[in-house]
Amino acid sequence: MSNLAGRLFARFQSRATTLFDALMASSDRYPWVADPRFRLTALLLVSGVFLFYTGLRMDLQSQIIFSLVVVTYALAIRRINSPVTRMTLVFLSIVLSSRYLFWRLTETFDEGNWLDYSFGFGLLIAELYAFIVLMLGYVQTIWPLHRRPVPLPEDTSSWPSVDIFIPSYNEPLDVVKPTVLAAMAIDWPADKIKVYVLDDGRRQDFREFCESVGVTHVTRTNNFHAKAGNINAALQNTTGDYVAIFDCDHIPTRSFLQVVMGWFTGYPKLAMIQTPHHFFSPDPFEKNLKTFKKVPNEGELFYGLLQDGNDFWNATFFCGSCAVIRRTQLLEVGGIAVETVTEDAHTALKLHRKGYDTAYLAVAQAAGLATESLSGHVGQRIRWARGMAQIFRMDNPLMGKGLSLGQRLCYANAMMHFFYGLPRLIFLTAPIAYLVFGANVIQASAIEIATFAIPFLILANTANSHIQGNYRHSFWNEVYETVLAWYILRPTMYALINPKAGKFNVTAKGGLIEKSYFDMKISGPYIVVLLLNLLALAFGVWRLFTEVGDEFQTTIINMAWTGYNVLLLGASVLVARESIQRREHPRGQLNIEVSVQTPDERIFRAKVLDFSMGGLGLEVEHQNRLYKDQKLFVVMPLSTRKFVLPVRVASVNGNRLGLQFDQLTQAQERDLVNATFARADVWVDSWAVSSRKLSMSSLWSIVRIGAFGNIYLLRKLPAWVWLGLKSRLSLLFKAKEKNA
Repeated sequence: MSNLAGRLFARFQSRATTLFDALMASSDRYPWVADPRFRLTALLLVSGVFLFYTGLRMDLQSQIIFSLVVVTYALAIRRINSPVTRMTLVFLSIVLSSRYLFWRLTETFDEGNWLDYSFGFGLLIAELYAFIVLMLGYVQTIWPLHRRPVPLPEDTSSWPSVDIFIPSYNEPLDVVKPTVLAAMAIDWPADKIKVYVLDDGRRQDFREFCESVGVTHVTRTNNFHAKAGNINAALQNTTGDYVAIFDCDHIPTRSFLQVVMGWFTGYPKLAMIQTPHHFFSPDPFEKNLKTFKKVPNEGELFYGLLQDGNDFWNATFFCGSCAVIRRTQLLEVGGIAVETVTEDAHTALKLHRKGYDTAYLAVAQAAGLATESLSGHVGQRIRWARGMAQIFRMDNPLMGKGLSLGQRLCYANAMMHFFYGLPRLIFLTAPIAYLVFGANVIQASAIEIATFAIPFLILANTANSHIQGNYRHSFWNEVYETVLAWYILRPTMYALINPKAGKFNVTAKGGLIEKSYFDMKISGPYIVVLLLNLLALAFGVWRLFTEVGDEFQTTIINMAWTGYNVLLLGASVLVARESIQRREHPRGQLNIEVSVQTPDERIFRAKVLDFSMGGLGLEVEHQNRLYKDQKLFVVMPLSTRKFVLPVRVASVNGNRLGLQFDQLTQAQERDLVNATFARADVWVDSWAVSSRKLSMSSLWSIVRIGAFGNIYLLRKLPAWVWLGLKSRLSLLFKAKEKNA
């Protein structure tokens, strides 16, 4: 039976792919396909079908059958990897979402008291927000462009000049050093590239380092407008045709400019090209939940899918680092924007308003450090949220001149996204209104709610899961939003009222966490929400014994919703459990052959497992004579030559050695950076490596993490409470075993 189903599925997949290929090819064979009149007719036809099914009145039984058919069809085709599948799922999701919203607006506010209306309107506002963001997201990602590199002219004398800007304020020199050394190694004609360290901290050790390696150390007498002002000041004193900007912890590869610059050739309207921000260290979610390289982080969705989707609409955002901007066009818009604290996105918006193009190249050509602690991560997101709200208020992309409809929608979605604070808190507390206060936030029977809401949620999840693939696992965005909702609510609301308030805050990088601890200050708000949900569950249990009929079913639905919230909040609690970060130099992955040499010139072949500026992890062949604290030399390849680094064996585990560099000279540090961080291929295999997961598998991960989070919180209770609870549960299980 399973073989038959497999053959049928394969045949169906093949037919769907053939159909799509035929549709694409038909645009070449039949010019009328590209005719705007044909496209308008097709659009009107699809819109007509959409409006018909959205507004179609059905009785409950018909609605159940309709939903079952749509959901079954969507689940059947979801594994077919084709643009036709993507657009079909999006269309079906829009139909069911619109039907749900139409039903909410027309049939769920017929009667009720002031309490019902108060909570009901609050939930409706949150749902309207979610609907708008869902629609904008579909527009943004409907056709990722997947731009590829373009070769440069063979004549290097025709290549333009480029200034490399590395802004810094208070980061340690050890964090900035590899970036500077790697920037110096970028393969570009020597007379056409200059490296500038823009030191807003005006530090003497930075000046001495820059002078010793031969790059320009730039300072100014003030810190006006933070990073944006720092770059703008440097623009006044430099002359390169293009400006490449790297955050001080983003280490470029040698091939960066050769991969990126080809797109500027013969494309005078192109003002900026952005590449991914790839992080080789785990962010607080990955570190504290132990999901590094198993579950995609926030950045992978943005740089793996959203920016490619923006590129289709000529709406690529400048992200402040790992990008190249044409100087003339940057100066034409007044340099880097200083009116908001998200100067990068605002600069791209200004370029788009002037009619210039931007591009995105999804090839990781630099890598940096993620934020180490949850508090640092929250601080960074607060700045992003405040900045986006400032742009929304001061330079709203939906208004003003110069933007196409696609660009307006992409920018609008980026800004709307950061207003999720209030809707997320409403979703986290809405079922409490019924369980505790008896408020009917949706004035409908339990079966009606389930019939309209569950299919819409399944389709939205299925469509997004298909679109996002291995760039985002289902349900994880809810964990991210739950952690941050409280913190971005206030700055976004305040920025809407007073957009000029607030200042740029620097994100700390390169720090250590000496001791594991629980960040009670950061987790406080969602612990309060968690306790409210637990209280609501207790009320729900009481209602189960007192309610009958439809009220009983409504209680079940609200308890299930509350239970899901408890798991999300439990996962959020676990994120605040800061793990130890003792490694001064985070390690990246690398697979190259090296050799290990002892002082008496015995040589062992080895493979590099990981690397950092502090040491190497090696797998050594036939090793049984190397021991801890032994001093050795590692011979590493670098282009056509080899170089030697002194090391000390820090750990031995079978064939695996942990090596620590032994007082490298500046020249050796430069060789090390060139042979590791600056390799053209170093980040290729570490970009978007998480495997794709089905929604239920991802949901199970959230359930387990959420349960662990709640248990972890229980362990934080006074010992007598925890031990008493543990004892009672143990007695309960023993009694059940005895009865069995």
